[in-house]
Amino acid sequence: MTFRTLLRCFLVTMAVGAMTGRVHPAEGQSDKPNIVLINCDDLGYGDLSCYGATKQQASNIDRLAKEGIRFTSFYSTSGVCTPSRTSLMTGCYPRRLNMHTNGVGYWVLFPGNERGLNPDEITVAEVLAPAGYATMCIGKWHLGDQPPFLPTRQGFDRYF
Repeated sequence: MTFRTLLRCFLVTMAVGAMTGRVHPAEGQSDKPNIVLINCDDLGYGDLSCYGATKQQASNIDRLAKEGIRFTSFYSTSGVCTPSRTSLMTGCYPRRLNMHTNGVGYWVLFPGNERGLNPDEITVAEVLAPAGYATMCIGKWHLGDQPPFLPTRQGFDRYF
């Protein structure tokens, strides 16, 4: 089973859980669960207290982990930002989408690169939108900084 298939299964499971009442919204709120996906560069499994770290505390992330779903087994397709974000957003291996290098031999896209994630690729935001989700990307995108490649052209309602 491919990562893209697994990602779609996860999203369908979340939607079905909401529709069947397995996810119980607060009074007057939507029946869809909120999805907060956090991608951090250079963050290890044991760097967050919700996964056992003792040297630093991240109380807001700990609360999200306690009140939501905490994944304990996962893999990244790359140790650097552009390829790993490509996989996270599309469910595809970065080489398959030609996002494993920036075109001149480096592993990441730099400001001004004339390439980015192809706007025809389906992102997680484009999968969630038809299900009625509002989507927003906050922070480092690193999948192209030219207008055709920005998050708002890739299914996100807003980008900050």
